[in-house]
Amino acid sequence: MQVDYIIVGLGLAGLAFTKELDNNKKSFIVFEDNSQNSSIVAGGMYNPVILKRFTPVWNAIEQLEIAVPFYAKLEKQFNKKYDFPVDIYRIFKSVEEQNNWFIACDKPLLTNYMIAQIINKKFDGVLADNGFGKLTNTGRIDTKSLLEDYKNYLTDSNLLKNERFEYTELKICNDGVEYKNVKASKIIFCEGFGITKNPFFNYLPMQEAKGELIAIHAPKLNVDFLIKASVFVLPLGNNYYKVGATFNWKDKTKLPTEEGKQELSTKLESFITVPYTIVEHTAGIRPTVKDRRPLVGKHPIHKNLAILNGLGTRGVMIAPIAAKALYKYLEEEVALDKEISIDRFQQLFSD
Repeated sequence: MQVDYIIVGLGLAGLAFTKELDNNKKSFIVFEDNSQNSSIVAGGMYNPVILKRFTPVWNAIEQLEIAVPFYAKLEKQFNKKYDFPVDIYRIFKSVEEQNNWFIACDKPLLTNYMIAQIINKKFDGVLADNGFGKLTNTGRIDTKSLLEDYKNYLTDSNLLKNERFEYTELKICNDGVEYKNVKASKIIFCEGFGITKNPFFNYLPMQEAKGELIAIHAPKLNVDFLIKASVFVLPLGNNYYKVGATFNWKDKTKLPTEEGKQELSTKLESFITVPYTIVEHTAGIRPTVKDRRPLVGKHPIHKNLAILNGLGTRGVMIAPIAAKALYKYLEEEVALDKEISIDRFQQLFSD
C-alpha cells in the first residue's frame, strides 16, 4: 500500500491532522490501538479565559477562529450535532475576585466573552454568596461521539488499522518510510502520553497529568450553564452533568480511583447542595507540556518523522490550528511558530 501519510493515534490531534489531509486530497492510513483515551473522557469545553486568574488563554482567539468552523464542518459531514453552546458561570469567592473580574472585562481580547456585571440570581441548590461572573460565546464539543463517528467513518473507508504500532517495524528511507506493507512519504505521531514510549520522540518533556471525572444525575439541579468553582459542573441534558476534574501527576494508570471520586464529590458538595447520584466515573491521562504549548514539528534527524502532541487540557481548541500549522510546515515549508515548535527542546535531543 502506498499513501502520502501514516498517522499513529486517533485522538483529537490525529483527527484534526487527517481532516487537514482530507481537505488537501492527501492519502493516509491511521494506526490506533485505543490505548489512550484523554480525548474521549475530556470535558470538551472551549473557552478563551483562564478562570482561575481571569486572563486570556494563549492564542485563544486565533484558535477559536479555526476551531469553531472546523467542528461545524464535521457536523455537516456526519449530519450530527457535536458543538453545544454553553455559557459559563464562575462562582466568585470574594469581593476581590469580583473586582478582578471587572478589570479583566476591559481587556480587548475578552470583551466578547466576559459579561461586565455580577450575576446575583439565585439558583436552587447552588451556593454562590458573592454571585457569578458570566462568560458567553463558549461551548462544549462532544468529543466522545465525534471520535466514535470518525473512527467508524475511517473503518468503513478502510483507512483505519486497529492495532498497536510497532516502532521496531518502521524503516526510515531517504524518500519516506515503510511500515510492514505500507509505504508513505511521512509519518505523524499523535499518540498522546503514549509518546513517552516512542523511541524517536521520547526525549521531549511530556508531563502526564491524570484526570478523573464523574457523571452525575441531579434532578433538582436545574441549570443549563457550566458552573465553575473548585470543579466544573457541565450540563449534559436531562438532569445529567459531568463533574471534573482532578489533577494527579504521580498516578500513570488510566483507572478511576476511589480517591479521585472522593475528591470530586467533596469539592462538588462545597457549592452544590441538592442530592445526586454518580452514574459514571472515568479517567484519562492528559498529554501536557511544562510550558503549556503543544509539541509540533519534525524529528531533528529523520525529517520524514513528525509529531503533533501535547495538547493538554485545551485540545478541543488547539488541535485544529496546530494540525493546520503542521500541514503547512510539512507541505508548504511555512515556518512553525517558535512557541509550538519542538525545536525549542533541541538541547534535550541526543542522537
